[in-house]
Amino acid sequence: MNELEQELCRRVREDHPYVVELRRHFHRHPELPKEEFETAARIEQELDTIGLKHRRAAVTGVVAEITGTKPANGEARCIVLRADTDALPVTQENDVPYKSLVPGVMHACGHDAHTAALIGAARVLAGSRDLFSGKVIFTWQPGEEIGYGARPIIAEGNIDEAGRSFGLHMASEVPVGKVVLMPGPNNASVDWFRIRVHGLGAHVSTPQKGVDAAYLAAQIVVAVQALVTRLTSPMDNVLIGIGKISAGTAYNIVAQEAELEGTIRVLTPDLRRKTKAKLEALAKQTAELFGGSAELEWSDNTSALINDEAATLEAQKTAFSLFGTENVITRRLPALGGDDFAEYILRVPGVYAYIGSGNPKKPDTQVAHHNSRFDIDEDALTVATALHVCYTVEYLNGLV
Repeated sequence: MNELEQELCRRVREDHPYVVELRRHFHRHPELPKEEFETAARIEQELDTIGLKHRRAAVTGVVAEITGTKPANGEARCIVLRADTDALPVTQENDVPYKSLVPGVMHACGHDAHTAALIGAARVLAGSRDLFSGKVIFTWQPGEEIGYGARPIIAEGNIDEAGRSFGLHMASEVPVGKVVLMPGPNNASVDWFRIRVHGLGAHVSTPQKGVDAAYLAAQIVVAVQALVTRLTSPMDNVLIGIGKISAGTAYNIVAQEAELEGTIRVLTPDLRRKTKAKLEALAKQTAELFGGSAELEWSDNTSALINDEAATLEAQKTAFSLFGTENVITRRLPALGGDDFAEYILRVPGVYAYIGSGNPKKPDTQVAHHNSRFDIDEDALTVATALHVCYTVEYLNGLV
Protein backbone atom coordinates (compact mmCIF):
# COMPACT_ATOMS: atom_id res chain seq x y z
CA MET A 1 0.00 0.00 0.00
CA ASN A 2 1.21 3.50 -0.76
CA GLU A 3 0.98 6.30 1.81
CA LEU A 4 -2.28 7.67 0.41
CA GLU A 5 -3.96 4.27 0.56
CA GLN A 6 -2.65 3.68 4.08
CA GLU A 7 -4.20 6.91 5.29
CA LEU A 8 -7.52 6.30 3.57
CA CYS A 9 -7.71 2.72 4.85
CA ARG A 10 -6.94 3.91 8.37
CA ARG A 11 -9.97 6.18 8.16
CA VAL A 12 -12.07 3.33 6.77
CA ARG A 13 -11.05 1.00 9.61
CA GLU A 14 -11.88 3.65 12.21
CA ASP A 15 -15.39 3.84 10.75
CA HIS A 16 -15.94 0.07 10.67
CA PRO A 17 -18.24 -0.04 13.76
CA TYR A 18 -20.32 2.80 12.27
CA VAL A 19 -20.75 0.96 8.97
CA VAL A 20 -21.58 -2.33 10.73
CA GLU A 21 -24.31 -0.67 12.78
CA LEU A 22 -25.73 0.98 9.65
CA ARG A 23 -25.81 -2.36 7.86
CA ARG A 24 -27.60 -3.93 10.82
CA HIS A 25 -30.15 -1.11 10.87
CA PHE A 26 -30.96 -1.64 7.20
CA HIS A 27 -31.10 -5.40 7.75
CA ARG A 28 -33.67 -4.95 10.54
CA HIS A 29 -35.79 -2.65 8.38
CA PRO A 30 -35.89 -4.10 4.84
CA GLU A 31 -38.17 -2.69 2.16
CA LEU A 32 -39.32 -4.19 -1.12
CA PRO A 33 -38.54 -2.67 -4.54
CA LYS A 34 -40.18 0.72 -5.12
CA GLU A 35 -41.08 0.87 -1.41
CA GLU A 36 -37.69 1.97 -0.01
CA PHE A 37 -39.04 5.18 1.56
CA GLU A 38 -37.69 4.65 5.07
CA THR A 39 -34.38 3.39 3.67
CA ALA A 40 -34.04 6.56 1.60
CA ALA A 41 -34.94 8.70 4.62
CA ARG A 42 -32.23 7.05 6.72
CA ILE A 43 -29.66 7.53 3.95
CA GLU A 44 -30.62 11.20 3.80
CA GLN A 45 -30.33 11.48 7.57
CA GLU A 46 -26.78 10.10 7.44
CA LEU A 47 -25.86 12.45 4.58
CA ASP A 48 -27.20 15.38 6.59
CA THR A 49 -24.96 14.36 9.47
CA ILE A 50 -21.99 14.16 7.10
CA GLY A 51 -22.91 17.56 5.68
CA LEU A 52 -23.70 16.50 2.13
CA LYS A 53 -26.49 17.94 0.03
CA HIS A 54 -28.68 15.31 -1.56
CA ARG A 55 -31.69 14.86 -3.80
CA ARG A 56 -34.21 12.14 -4.56
CA ALA A 57 -34.04 10.14 -7.77
CA ALA A 58 -36.38 7.46 -9.13
CA VAL A 59 -38.73 8.32 -6.21
CA THR A 60 -37.00 6.22 -3.54
CA GLY A 61 -33.40 6.64 -4.67
CA VAL A 62 -30.91 9.16 -3.30
CA VAL A 63 -28.13 11.06 -5.08
CA ALA A 64 -25.34 13.10 -3.48
CA GLU A 65 -22.06 14.66 -4.65
CA ILE A 66 -18.66 15.59 -3.27
CA THR A 67 -16.13 17.82 -5.03
CA GLY A 68 -12.49 17.47 -4.03
CA THR A 69 -10.39 20.53 -3.21
CA LYS A 70 -7.05 19.26 -4.48
CA PRO A 71 -6.00 21.08 -7.70
CA ALA A 72 -6.54 18.86 -10.73
CA ASN A 73 -3.60 17.80 -12.85
CA GLY A 74 -5.30 18.55 -16.16
CA GLU A 75 -9.05 18.25 -16.73
CA ALA A 76 -11.00 17.36 -13.58
CA ARG A 77 -12.48 13.86 -13.57
CA CYS A 78 -15.82 12.56 -12.29
CA ILE A 79 -16.85 9.09 -11.09
CA VAL A 80 -20.27 7.71 -10.13
CA LEU A 81 -20.63 5.12 -7.37
CA ARG A 82 -23.73 2.99 -6.93
CA ALA A 83 -25.36 0.90 -4.20
CA ASP A 84 -28.71 -0.89 -4.45
CA THR A 85 -31.15 -0.58 -1.55
CA ASP A 86 -34.08 -2.97 -1.99
CA ALA A 87 -34.83 -6.24 -0.18
CA LEU A 88 -36.63 -9.45 -1.12
CA PRO A 89 -40.00 -11.08 -0.28
CA VAL A 90 -38.29 -13.73 1.88
CA THR A 91 -39.00 -14.70 5.50
CA GLN A 92 -35.76 -14.69 7.48
CA GLU A 93 -35.09 -18.00 9.25
CA ASN A 94 -31.72 -17.48 10.93
CA ASP A 95 -31.86 -15.98 14.39
CA VAL A 96 -29.41 -13.06 14.62
CA PRO A 97 -29.49 -9.89 16.76
CA TYR A 98 -30.25 -7.84 13.66
CA LYS A 99 -32.98 -10.14 12.31
CA SER A 100 -35.56 -8.54 10.01
CA LEU A 101 -38.44 -6.89 11.86
CA VAL A 102 -40.64 -6.93 8.75
CA PRO A 103 -42.63 -10.17 8.29
CA GLY A 104 -41.96 -11.81 4.95
CA VAL A 105 -39.24 -9.36 3.89
CA MET A 106 -35.47 -9.58 4.36
CA HIS A 107 -32.16 -8.48 2.90
CA ALA A 108 -31.26 -11.87 1.48
CA CYS A 109 -28.84 -10.58 -1.16
CA GLY A 110 -26.56 -8.10 0.60
CA HIS A 111 -28.08 -4.80 -0.45
CA ASP A 112 -28.07 -3.68 3.18
CA ALA A 113 -24.28 -4.08 3.12
CA HIS A 114 -23.97 -2.24 -0.20
CA THR A 115 -26.01 0.68 1.13
CA ALA A 116 -24.02 0.92 4.36
CA ALA A 117 -20.63 0.60 2.64
CA LEU A 118 -21.43 3.45 0.26
CA ILE A 119 -22.54 5.68 3.15
CA GLY A 120 -19.27 4.79 4.85
CA ALA A 121 -17.37 5.71 1.70
CA ALA A 122 -19.21 9.03 1.50
CA ARG A 123 -18.27 9.77 5.09
CA VAL A 124 -14.57 9.05 4.52
CA LEU A 125 -14.45 10.93 1.22
CA ALA A 126 -16.26 13.93 2.72
CA GLY A 127 -13.50 14.14 5.30
CA SER A 128 -10.76 13.68 2.71
CA ARG A 129 -11.65 16.35 0.12
CA ASP A 130 -8.12 17.73 0.26
CA LEU A 131 -6.75 14.40 -0.96
CA PHE A 132 -8.48 14.35 -4.34
CA SER A 133 -9.63 16.54 -7.19
CA GLY A 134 -12.74 16.22 -9.34
CA LYS A 135 -16.21 15.02 -8.35
CA VAL A 136 -17.79 11.91 -6.85
CA ILE A 137 -21.47 11.19 -7.52
CA PHE A 138 -23.12 8.78 -5.08
CA THR A 139 -26.28 6.95 -6.13
CA TRP A 140 -28.37 4.77 -3.82
CA GLN A 141 -30.56 2.97 -6.33
CA PRO A 142 -33.95 1.38 -5.64
CA GLY A 143 -35.53 -1.60 -7.34
CA GLU A 144 -32.53 -3.63 -8.49
CA GLU A 145 -34.29 -6.92 -7.78
CA ILE A 146 -36.97 -6.13 -10.36
CA GLY A 147 -34.68 -4.45 -12.90
CA TYR A 148 -36.21 -1.06 -12.24
CA GLY A 149 -33.98 1.52 -10.59
CA ALA A 150 -30.94 2.01 -12.81
CA ARG A 151 -32.77 3.24 -15.90
CA PRO A 152 -34.77 6.05 -14.28
CA ILE A 153 -31.73 7.27 -12.35
CA ILE A 154 -29.81 7.41 -15.62
CA ALA A 155 -32.73 8.93 -17.57
CA GLU A 156 -32.95 11.77 -15.04
CA GLY A 157 -29.39 12.76 -15.97
CA ASN A 158 -27.85 11.96 -12.62
CA ILE A 159 -24.70 10.31 -13.99
CA ASP A 160 -24.11 12.27 -17.20
CA GLU A 161 -21.01 14.05 -15.88
CA ALA A 162 -19.17 10.86 -14.96
CA GLY A 163 -16.25 9.38 -16.86
CA ARG A 164 -16.28 6.18 -14.80
CA SER A 165 -18.90 4.11 -13.00
CA PHE A 166 -18.20 1.75 -10.12
CA GLY A 167 -20.32 -0.60 -8.06
CA LEU A 168 -19.92 -3.72 -5.98
CA HIS A 169 -21.83 -6.72 -4.66
CA MET A 170 -21.38 -9.15 -1.79
CA ALA A 171 -20.47 -12.70 -2.88
CA SER A 172 -21.17 -15.54 -0.45
CA GLU A 173 -19.27 -18.05 -2.59
CA VAL A 174 -16.07 -15.97 -2.36
CA PRO A 175 -14.04 -16.03 0.89
CA VAL A 176 -14.08 -12.83 2.92
CA GLY A 177 -10.97 -10.78 2.23
CA LYS A 178 -10.97 -11.59 -1.48
CA VAL A 179 -12.29 -9.46 -4.34
CA VAL A 180 -13.40 -10.42 -7.86
CA LEU A 181 -12.55 -7.91 -10.60
CA MET A 182 -13.00 -9.52 -14.00
CA PRO A 183 -13.12 -7.75 -17.37
CA GLY A 184 -15.83 -8.65 -19.87
CA PRO A 185 -19.15 -10.42 -19.20
CA ASN A 186 -19.89 -10.91 -15.50
CA ASN A 187 -23.68 -11.20 -15.43
CA ALA A 188 -26.34 -12.18 -17.92
CA SER A 189 -29.04 -10.08 -19.48
CA VAL A 190 -32.48 -10.85 -18.04
CA ASP A 191 -35.62 -11.02 -20.17
CA TRP A 192 -38.98 -12.07 -18.75
CA PHE A 193 -41.55 -13.50 -21.14
CA ARG A 194 -45.14 -14.67 -21.07
CA ILE A 195 -46.48 -16.92 -23.84
CA ARG A 196 -50.25 -16.90 -24.20
CA VAL A 197 -51.50 -19.95 -26.10
CA HIS A 198 -54.97 -19.87 -27.64
CA GLY A 199 -56.86 -23.06 -28.49
CA LEU A 200 -60.50 -24.08 -28.76
CA GLY A 201 -62.60 -25.53 -25.97
CA ALA A 202 -64.47 -28.83 -26.28
CA HIS A 203 -65.48 -31.82 -24.19
CA VAL A 204 -62.52 -34.10 -23.48
CA SER A 205 -64.45 -36.99 -25.03
CA THR A 206 -64.39 -35.18 -28.40
CA PRO A 207 -60.88 -33.69 -28.59
CA GLN A 208 -61.10 -33.51 -32.38
CA LYS A 209 -63.66 -30.73 -32.00
CA GLY A 210 -61.28 -28.55 -30.03
CA VAL A 211 -57.68 -27.36 -29.98
CA ASP A 212 -55.97 -28.32 -26.73
CA ALA A 213 -54.03 -25.28 -25.45
CA ALA A 214 -52.53 -27.38 -22.64
CA TYR A 215 -51.08 -29.78 -25.18
CA LEU A 216 -49.73 -26.90 -27.26
CA ALA A 217 -48.11 -25.40 -24.17
CA ALA A 218 -46.51 -28.74 -23.32
CA GLN A 219 -45.09 -29.03 -26.83
CA ILE A 220 -43.62 -25.53 -26.55
CA VAL A 221 -41.98 -26.36 -23.21
CA VAL A 222 -40.33 -29.45 -24.68
CA ALA A 223 -39.35 -27.77 -27.94
CA VAL A 224 -37.75 -24.82 -26.14
CA GLN A 225 -35.01 -27.12 -24.89
CA ALA A 226 -33.86 -27.62 -28.48
CA LEU A 227 -33.16 -23.90 -28.78
CA VAL A 228 -30.39 -24.43 -26.23
CA THR A 229 -29.22 -27.97 -27.02
CA ARG A 230 -29.54 -28.03 -30.81
CA LEU A 231 -29.79 -24.48 -32.16
CA THR A 232 -27.16 -22.82 -29.97
CA SER A 233 -23.44 -23.52 -29.88
CA PRO A 234 -22.36 -25.51 -26.79
CA MET A 235 -19.70 -22.80 -26.34
CA ASP A 236 -22.34 -20.13 -25.76
CA ASN A 237 -24.08 -19.52 -22.44
CA VAL A 238 -27.84 -19.59 -22.98
CA LEU A 239 -30.49 -20.34 -20.38
CA ILE A 240 -34.20 -20.49 -21.13
CA GLY A 241 -36.22 -21.29 -18.05
CA ILE A 242 -39.99 -21.71 -17.85
CA GLY A 243 -41.08 -21.47 -14.24
CA LYS A 244 -44.84 -21.12 -14.46
CA ILE A 245 -47.50 -22.97 -16.48
CA SER A 246 -51.26 -22.63 -16.24
CA ALA A 247 -53.99 -24.03 -18.47
CA GLY A 248 -57.64 -24.99 -18.59
CA THR A 249 -60.65 -24.57 -16.32
CA ALA A 250 -61.84 -28.13 -15.55
CA TYR A 251 -60.65 -31.73 -15.78
CA ASN A 252 -63.15 -32.67 -18.48
CA ILE A 253 -62.77 -29.67 -20.79
CA VAL A 254 -60.19 -29.33 -23.56
CA ALA A 255 -58.19 -26.30 -22.43
CA GLN A 256 -58.97 -23.22 -24.47
CA GLU A 257 -56.17 -21.07 -23.03
CA ALA A 258 -52.72 -21.63 -21.53
CA GLU A 259 -49.97 -19.37 -20.24
CA LEU A 260 -46.27 -19.91 -19.78
CA GLU A 261 -43.91 -17.56 -17.93
CA GLY A 262 -40.15 -17.75 -18.04
CA THR A 263 -36.84 -16.03 -18.55
CA ILE A 264 -33.93 -15.88 -20.99
CA ARG A 265 -30.40 -15.33 -19.68
CA VAL A 266 -27.44 -14.76 -22.02
CA LEU A 267 -24.11 -12.92 -21.86
CA THR A 268 -23.94 -10.95 -25.11
CA PRO A 269 -26.36 -8.55 -26.84
CA ASP A 270 -26.21 -10.40 -30.18
CA LEU A 271 -27.02 -13.77 -28.62
CA ARG A 272 -29.82 -12.13 -26.65
CA ARG A 273 -31.44 -10.78 -29.81
CA LYS A 274 -31.15 -14.10 -31.67
CA THR A 275 -32.48 -16.20 -28.78
CA LYS A 276 -35.53 -13.99 -28.29
CA ALA A 277 -36.32 -14.15 -32.00
CA LYS A 278 -35.98 -17.96 -32.05
CA LEU A 279 -38.27 -18.37 -29.02
CA GLU A 280 -40.92 -16.15 -30.54
CA ALA A 281 -40.86 -18.07 -33.83
CA LEU A 282 -40.89 -21.45 -32.08
CA ALA A 283 -43.88 -20.64 -29.87
CA LYS A 284 -45.98 -19.23 -32.68
CA GLN A 285 -45.13 -21.97 -35.20
CA THR A 286 -45.68 -24.80 -32.71
CA ALA A 287 -49.11 -23.46 -31.76
CA GLU A 288 -50.09 -22.97 -35.41
CA LEU A 289 -48.95 -26.50 -36.31
CA PHE A 290 -51.65 -27.95 -34.06
CA GLY A 291 -54.38 -25.48 -34.98
CA GLY A 292 -53.89 -22.83 -32.30
CA SER A 293 -52.04 -19.56 -31.96
CA ALA A 294 -49.60 -17.95 -29.57
CA GLU A 295 -48.52 -14.45 -28.66
CA LEU A 296 -45.57 -13.30 -26.58
CA GLU A 297 -45.17 -10.50 -24.05
CA TRP A 298 -41.66 -9.36 -23.08
CA SER A 299 -40.05 -7.38 -20.27
CA ASP A 300 -36.44 -6.24 -20.65
CA ASN A 301 -35.30 -6.36 -17.03
CA THR A 302 -31.61 -5.65 -17.58
CA SER A 303 -28.82 -5.79 -20.12
CA ALA A 304 -25.81 -8.07 -19.74
CA LEU A 305 -23.26 -6.69 -17.30
CA ILE A 306 -20.01 -6.40 -19.22
CA ASN A 307 -17.14 -4.80 -17.31
CA ASP A 308 -15.18 -2.24 -19.31
CA GLU A 309 -11.62 -3.53 -19.73
CA ALA A 310 -9.82 -0.23 -19.03
CA ALA A 311 -11.91 0.46 -15.92
CA THR A 312 -11.38 -3.08 -14.67
CA LEU A 313 -7.61 -2.82 -15.04
CA GLU A 314 -7.70 0.44 -13.07
CA ALA A 315 -9.70 -1.09 -10.24
CA GLN A 316 -7.47 -4.18 -10.26
CA LYS A 317 -4.42 -1.97 -9.79
CA THR A 318 -6.00 -0.42 -6.70
CA ALA A 319 -7.15 -3.79 -5.36
CA PHE A 320 -3.73 -5.41 -5.88
CA SER A 321 -2.18 -2.68 -3.78
CA LEU A 322 -4.85 -2.79 -1.05
CA PHE A 323 -5.37 -6.52 -0.65
CA GLY A 324 -2.45 -8.26 -2.40
CA THR A 325 -2.52 -9.97 -5.79
CA GLU A 326 -3.32 -13.31 -4.14
CA ASN A 327 -6.63 -11.89 -2.91
CA VAL A 328 -7.82 -10.44 -6.22
CA ILE A 329 -9.61 -12.89 -8.52
CA THR A 330 -9.37 -11.75 -12.13
CA ARG A 331 -10.91 -14.78 -13.86
CA ARG A 332 -13.95 -16.87 -12.97
CA LEU A 333 -17.10 -18.12 -14.65
CA PRO A 334 -19.68 -15.39 -15.26
CA ALA A 335 -23.08 -15.72 -13.57
CA LEU A 336 -26.44 -16.06 -15.27
CA GLY A 337 -28.04 -13.90 -12.60
CA GLY A 338 -28.59 -10.31 -13.70
CA ASP A 339 -27.79 -6.92 -12.18
CA ASP A 340 -28.97 -3.62 -13.60
CA PHE A 341 -25.68 -1.90 -12.82
CA ALA A 342 -25.21 -3.08 -16.40
CA GLU A 343 -27.16 0.01 -17.46
CA TYR A 344 -24.67 2.29 -15.69
CA ILE A 345 -21.79 0.67 -17.57
CA LEU A 346 -23.63 1.06 -20.88
CA ARG A 347 -23.91 4.80 -20.22
CA VAL A 348 -20.55 5.35 -18.45
CA PRO A 349 -17.60 2.94 -18.85
CA GLY A 350 -17.22 1.15 -15.56
CA VAL A 351 -16.56 -1.93 -13.48
CA TYR A 352 -18.55 -4.04 -11.05
CA ALA A 353 -16.63 -5.79 -8.26
CA TYR A 354 -17.65 -8.80 -6.19
CA ILE A 355 -16.65 -8.66 -2.54
CA GLY A 356 -16.06 -11.96 -0.74
CA SER A 357 -18.46 -12.26 2.20
CA GLY A 358 -18.33 -15.98 3.00
CA ASN A 359 -16.63 -17.47 6.05
CA PRO A 360 -16.67 -21.24 6.76
CA LYS A 361 -16.68 -20.49 10.50
CA LYS A 362 -20.00 -18.67 9.99
CA PRO A 363 -22.06 -21.12 7.90
CA ASP A 364 -24.91 -18.73 7.08
CA THR A 365 -22.44 -16.47 5.30
CA GLN A 366 -21.86 -19.18 2.69
CA VAL A 367 -25.45 -19.95 1.76
CA ALA A 368 -26.73 -18.89 -1.63
CA HIS A 369 -27.99 -15.37 -2.22
CA HIS A 370 -31.78 -15.13 -1.83
CA ASN A 371 -31.68 -17.94 0.76
CA SER A 372 -33.76 -17.33 3.91
CA ARG A 373 -30.64 -17.73 6.09
CA PHE A 374 -28.42 -15.39 4.06
CA ASP A 375 -25.87 -13.38 6.03
CA ILE A 376 -22.43 -11.85 5.49
CA ASP A 377 -19.16 -11.78 7.36
CA GLU A 378 -19.17 -8.11 8.31
CA ASP A 379 -15.41 -7.84 7.73
CA ALA A 380 -16.48 -7.61 4.08
CA LEU A 381 -17.80 -4.14 4.83
CA THR A 382 -14.29 -2.80 5.40
CA VAL A 383 -13.11 -4.35 2.13
CA ALA A 384 -16.06 -2.84 0.24
CA THR A 385 -15.72 0.61 1.78
CA ALA A 386 -11.95 0.70 1.25
CA LEU A 387 -12.29 -0.28 -2.41
CA HIS A 388 -14.96 2.39 -2.99
CA VAL A 389 -12.77 5.05 -1.37
CA CYS A 390 -9.36 4.16 -2.74
CA TYR A 391 -10.41 3.45 -6.33
CA THR A 392 -12.38 6.69 -6.38
CA VAL A 393 -9.46 8.80 -5.10
CA GLU A 394 -6.93 7.12 -7.37
CA TYR A 395 -9.13 7.43 -10.44
CA LEU A 396 -9.90 11.09 -9.75
CA ASN A 397 -6.20 11.86 -9.17
CA GLY A 398 -5.19 10.05 -12.37
CA LEU A 399 -3.17 7.45 -10.47
CA VAL A 400 -4.77 4.42 -12.14
